[in-house]
Amino acid sequence: MHDHPSIHDEPHLSNRTGWLRAAVMGANDGILSTASLIVGVAAGGADRLAILLAGIAGLVAGAMSMAAGEYVSVSSQADTERADIERERTELIEKPEEELAELAAIYRERGLSPELADEVARELTEKDALGAHLRDEIGITDLSPPQPMQAAVVSAITFALGASAPLLVAVFSPHDMLLVWVGIATLISLAALGALGAQAGGAPRTRAAIRVMVWGILAMAATSAIGGLVGTSL
Repeated sequence: MHDHPSIHDEPHLSNRTGWLRAAVMGANDGILSTASLIVGVAAGGADRLAILLAGIAGLVAGAMSMAAGEYVSVSSQADTERADIERERTELIEKPEEELAELAAIYRERGLSPELADEVARELTEKDALGAHLRDEIGITDLSPPQPMQAAVVSAITFALGASAPLLVAVFSPHDMLLVWVGIATLISLAALGALGAQAGGAPRTRAAIRVMVWGILAMAATSAIGGLVGTSL
């Protein structure tokens, strides 16, 4: 006797994209923005104390900015989803036949025959009318409520962890080699993070690593040039 596998037994890497995106984006922003800030200030001829103060300020400000941005974004998403759910629930009570016809029309547009579309719409409506409309009409597949505070904390932590890499290198590297060592450490960190995120998501690691390294080089080159120009003029 063989057990039939559940449709939920097969893992899909796309299910990781939500948390993976937030974690990778936070850490990547932390590394790149803090490193660029340090490089820009160092290129302007600042002493070690000024460079470290700029890096610490960038870490704290960036982490708080990421937290606030994620909190507002997720809260707005939650408000929109709640409004959509309430609107759909009201429409199902006030005009169930129109909602049933609307659901059947969606299935016909997806390729089902009119008879099968009507049958599927009726059966899904009998089982869970609200869930069917939220999933197939609006596109809400996850009914667990978004967690704005959780998203804010995770974003702040991942940003701070990312930012700590170039900051620690700046603390321990010789002052005359600070730009070189921070640049190298930043590119290595970005490449590792890009490859890790790609591996977790099932994407090519080399392409992801090169992509983030290119943007890192561009960002540090820009801030270094600006810092050098400002430092020379002052």
